[in-house]
Amino acid sequence: MTTTIGYARASSDDQDCTIQEEALKDAGCSIIRSETKSGTTRQGRDQLDTVLEFLREGDTLVVTRIDRLARSVKDLEDIVETIRAKGAHLQATEQPIDTSTPAGVAFLQMLGVFAQFETALRRERQMEGIAKAKAKGVYKGRKPSVPVEDVRRLKKEGLNPTQISRQLKIGRASVYRALAT
Repeated sequence: MTTTIGYARASSDDQDCTIQEEALKDAGCSIIRSETKSGTTRQGRDQLDTVLEFLREGDTLVVTRIDRLARSVKDLEDIVETIRAKGAHLQATEQPIDTSTPAGVAFLQMLGVFAQFETALRRERQMEGIAKAKAKGVYKGRKPSVPVEDVRRLKKEGLNPTQISRQLKIGRASVYRALAT
């Protein structure tokens, strides 16, 4: 016998899952698990872990929207892989996602591609901004956390890198980096 399980999540204490739970009941879910957790990872989302553990072959996990299930592409990919490995399916009531159909799988993959594309664009814009700031002399990077002058002084006093790192309570690699500048 297959089971249709609903999962609802409110991302803050100010929200509740009532509307999601009603939509999941309307979608035919015989079991509904809810939780109020924010964040971008699955850590601490006990109800989701319970649902994923409970899933059996042929079962369907239903959410109202994918963002209720996962907050990052990597997290979504991991959850979908867990569902798929159990022979179960994922459906979203407000989005055309149903991993039991080729079209639903394609739509889910397309969401992942767009999210990766957006991340790449954001990274590219960030790098362009840093390059422009460096050209203007505005961006110089992070300030050194190692007192370079102290490292050089101790080196001149005859201490080796290990002794310097112990005295200044920094890593040996930091000593070598400071000496290289």
